[in-house]
Amino acid sequence: MFDTLSDKLESVFKKLRGQGVMTEDNVKEALREVRLALLEADVNFKVVKDFVERVREKAVGTLVLQSLSPGQQVVKIVHDELVALMGGGEDNSLDLAAKPPVSIMMVGLQGAGKTTSCGKLAKLLKSQRRKPLLVPADVYRPAAIEQLKTLGRQLSIEVFDSHADQKPVDICSKALKYAELSGFDTVIFDTAGRHQIDDYLMDELVHIREAAEPREILFVADAMTGQEAVNVAAGFDERLGITGVVLTKLDGDAKGGAALSIKAVTGKPVKFVGLGEKLDALEVFHADRLVSRILGMGDVLTLIEKAQSTFDTKEAERLQKKLKKSNFDLDDFKAQLQQLKKMGSLESIMGMIPGMGKMMKQMQGAQPSEKELKRIEAIIDSMTRQERANHQMINGSRRLRIAKGSGTSVQEVNQLLKRFTEAQKVVKQLQKLGPKGLMKGMGKGMFPF
Repeated sequence: MFDTLSDKLESVFKKLRGQGVMTEDNVKEALREVRLALLEADVNFKVVKDFVERVREKAVGTLVLQSLSPGQQVVKIVHDELVALMGGGEDNSLDLAAKPPVSIMMVGLQGAGKTTSCGKLAKLLKSQRRKPLLVPADVYRPAAIEQLKTLGRQLSIEVFDSHADQKPVDICSKALKYAELSGFDTVIFDTAGRHQIDDYLMDELVHIREAAEPREILFVADAMTGQEAVNVAAGFDERLGITGVVLTKLDGDAKGGAALSIKAVTGKPVKFVGLGEKLDALEVFHADRLVSRILGMGDVLTLIEKAQSTFDTKEAERLQKKLKKSNFDLDDFKAQLQQLKKMGSLESIMGMIPGMGKMMKQMQGAQPSEKELKRIEAIIDSMTRQERANHQMINGSRRLRIAKGSGTSVQEVNQLLKRFTEAQKVVKQLQKLGPKGLMKGMGKGMFPF
């Protein structure tokens, strides 16, 4: 989403870093380009004006102008102000400190991803050892109730049994009583949306708020809608008093202005961001980490958290034993690919490593794609157990059979085997480094070669 903005800011910073001495004219010219970059990214005009003014006041100070590395100082100021703009340093965690069951009300326009976000949030809370109940209170959209029930089955999370002929307020009141009697500590209400704000919608949401007394009212905003999402959020806040924002579709290709503006305009913190369709693609929002990604500095902390959440200790220990015996085979290669896929898309993972996001763009077409990883798995699955254990026995006729079985070409099978042979060479080199070097190079079994 922020690729264009990142490229333009990187261009500005490159010029700044090349300046041996910083003058007010240098700063003025750089900030003019920063202002244009933010406006083109669909950031709110007033927000941009205030932001640039704050940066200018700090950037023309004697500390920067007399610094040995003035360009770096300005980059740091822009970084810090962007973090502050998006609510960095503030507590954006969910307020669940209340007598259970704690109510969370999800609101927003139709199509923003409310229902899916309810499922994602329930999954996240379940991983934190809470017991959530999902409540479908949208009786207007066709199949909305059934959609939430389907998500509940996929996540093994209970969904309150409501029907389209019931009133939303009655559904919420009954669901709260059921949650209290059944031992649920969190209740997530999926409310109805419209294509635009109307009085009927707002009145209904106000009645639900009065009945459910939610601890959190989260506005679900589609980041792809740009400034309109910010305006709508302000409208919902005026009538309901929202407590936070969930930004969905942050993995899209829109300009990203909503993500940068919404905190400054509404005064409400962004609490979560949705980064894909998968039910685990919901992240707690960290302003400093997102700004680091925008400025091409990576996001190592999120990468570590993703690795820890998908890390399989038993699998790592099994692999370590096999490596010590020089017995790394195609089954192990596939297992490493699957572990990597659990962490998200390759592009998002590489973007978290400092400098790698830019390198990925320069290597367009050279890096493996998601489709290629699926092809690799299909090829390995089309091999017999003996062939996976000893790839050297795969001759010409076997390669043809594997290609037909996996829906690929013999050339693609050859490429995989060549890569795997190279991976085995890397393993042998790592073994020479000893146990410490082996574990460092292997990333403790978390990544493929």
